[in-house]
Parts: sequence; C-alpha cells; structure tokens
Amino acid sequence: MSSSETCVSSADDLRMQGFVEDIFRSLHRVEQHRWARAYLWALIHGSGKKTPRRMAREDALPPAALRGLHQFINASSWDWRPVRRRLAERVAAQASPYAWTVAELIIPKSGGHSVGVHRRVDPVTGHSVNCQRALGLFLAGAGHAFPVDWSLVLSGAWDWDPQRRRRARIPEEEKERPVGVHVLGHVTDAVTLPHVAGLPWVLDLTRCEDAAGVLAGLARERLDVVCEVDPGQVVLVGQHTPTVCTVGALMGARHARQPHVIVRQAPDGRTKVVPVHLYPGTVRLPQLTVGADGASRTYRILERSAPDGRLPARYWITSLTDRPVDEVLSLVRGRSAALMTVSVLQNRLGVLDFEGRSFPGWHHHMTMASAAYVHQYLDGAPGGAPAEPSGATC
Repeated sequence: MSSSETCVSSADDLRMQGFVEDIFRSLHRVEQHRWARAYLWALIHGSGKKTPRRMAREDALPPAALRGLHQFINASSWDWRPVRRRLAERVAAQASPYAWTVAELIIPKSGGHSVGVHRRVDPVTGHSVNCQRALGLFLAGAGHAFPVDWSLVLSGAWDWDPQRRRRARIPEEEKERPVGVHVLGHVTDAVTLPHVAGLPWVLDLTRCEDAAGVLAGLARERLDVVCEVDPGQVVLVGQHTPTVCTVGALMGARHARQPHVIVRQAPDGRTKVVPVHLYPGTVRLPQLTVGADGASRTYRILERSAPDGRLPARYWITSLTDRPVDEVLSLVRGRSAALMTVSVLQNRLGVLDFEGRSFPGWHHHMTMASAAYVHQYLDGAPGGAPAEPSGATC
C-alpha cells in the first residue's frame, strides 16, 4: 500500500471512530463501541448479504467477529432510541434539512418466525407477499433523505399471541396500530428535536386508510404539510355554511381550476414546463382542531395532470397557503429522495438481510443501516457521496 493510500485509510478510520463515539455515546461498554464500529464498517465495505455470518468473513474483521457481531445485534440489550435521536441531531446540524417525510419498506420473508412477518396484498402489484412492513422516518436535506427512525407494523398474532411475543421479545407497549398512528408516533418524537421540530411534513397519503386522522394530528401540532392525497379526500368549501366536497370533484369543476406553470431545468439541460392547477380559494378539513386564534386552519389544493393524459391527475393538500406554488411543490422532492434512500438501503446497506427473529435485533440492525447511510452520505465515507474537504492534512 502506498503512503497516500495509507493516509486515506487512516483518515477514514479516524472519521469512522469519531462518528461511532458521537452517535453511540449512549452505549457505555467498550466492547459495544468496538462491535458497533465493526458492524458499521462491514455494512459499508462488505460484499454480499449483510448478515453477521457473511460479514464476519471480511478479512479486516477479527477472528471472533461472528460471535461479536451476532451478540451486538441479537443478544445485547442496548437501547436504539437515543442512538437514533443522536443520528437525527447530527443530520439536523450538518445537512440543512428542509422537510420531514416517511417512506414504507417491505421486507420479503420466506418463513413465518421473524418478528412482524405476515401475509399482505401488495397494493401496487395485487400479489400476496409474506413480509415485514416497516415505516422509515427521514430528514430531507443536502441532496439526500437521511433515515433517522423506524417503526415495525405488527398485526395478527404478533399483537395477541403471548408466546409468540415473548419469543420475539416484543415490548408490552408495542401493539397492532394503523399505519397512520405509526406516522403520528414519529411526529410526536420529531417535535421534541431542536432546530427541526417545526419543519414541514411531506407525505404520500394516497394509500393511507386514515389520511384524515394523520392530517388532523399534524394540525394539532401546528405543523405545515404538503401531502399527496387521494381524489376522494373530503374537504370543506366555504366559510359560513361550508359544503362537503371531495378534492377530485372540486378540481373537476373548470371554474375551480386556476392554471399555473412551473418551469424546471431537466438533468439533460432542457427546460421542462410543468402545468399545475390551483383551487383559487382555500379549503378546510373536517374534524380538525381550532387554532389558538379561533379560526380553523385553511389549506390550498394543487392538481398536477399528466401532459399526455395517460396517467391520472395527482393532488396535494398544503397548509403553506402563502408560499409560491413552485416553492411548495419543490418540497415534494424530499419524498422522492426518501424513495431513493430506501433503494440504497435495500441494495447496498442490507436492510432486507436481517435474519434474526427478535424485535430488539431488528431495530438494532435497522439502526446500524441508518447510521451507515448517514456516515456515507453526510460524512463522505468511502462508497458514498464525497464530503467537502475539511482542510486537514495527513
């Protein structure tokens, strides 16, 4: 190895060591820090499936790696919650985040013993799949959406079977909950974080069974939203004697469609014109709490139709009624960034590869995968986006 390669390797090692000491500061045992660093290194640099057995074969890890990695993920009792909070704080401090968003992760499984596994009909393909279903919380900023928290959707016997829950070490407070309640649980945690508590929430609620409940929960927290909704979403039109109407029906009336054009620069340099329609007034949502000023919160409706008419129109509800349309819709890029992050987590960082069966083990693995993503794309670890030069010399 040349002196320059040694220099880079040393700098990478020091950067990872500093990252582990910061993010895993809540872990007090030396061996936990040691195996956190080893697991993180193997997720980023290892090849093939990211399981303890496979990662332990990496030449850079010590002979006892299999036992150490397995113990750290599956048997150790460390609390993942303060680790994830510190991860979010680091992203908030370094990535200039502009929005919160949530994305779904489906983890196919062949058996029925891994925690949370159940059969579910994929709404996109219509096929029944055996899987775990998870929701990730992301902070969008610095060209990426950074994963900072996860929840596992439990259903069926995972909610009521005491033997199955005991084997999987599911905490008593973890019960079957609708997806919308999981989203609001993430909201409750996010509003306690300084500097990012008041960021707008960019969500796709088109397949959420309780979209109205999620919007109501965000309104109770006085949080701004840019949420894609189904055309059947109910809204209230008018002030004194409001009329109940659906978003699709409201925007289907020509007099209710105010044209607007957004000009975007495509990646190939060409100019792209995006036609958008607005409802000229504001609407309210049913069952929302009344604000401190005594007036119900108002929202704006935006519609984007496919230029060729082959795809159905898409609709957004936003509380950012005083912002320019292009600024509001630019926040939607946070949702797209989260989907790209999910793809990276699946293909490179092993979120689909956890083979343990316990609830704590699953959360430990997802925490490590999130930390690996943040370290790569925020700190410029090898294999990720390059970091800005710090000016340090070797």
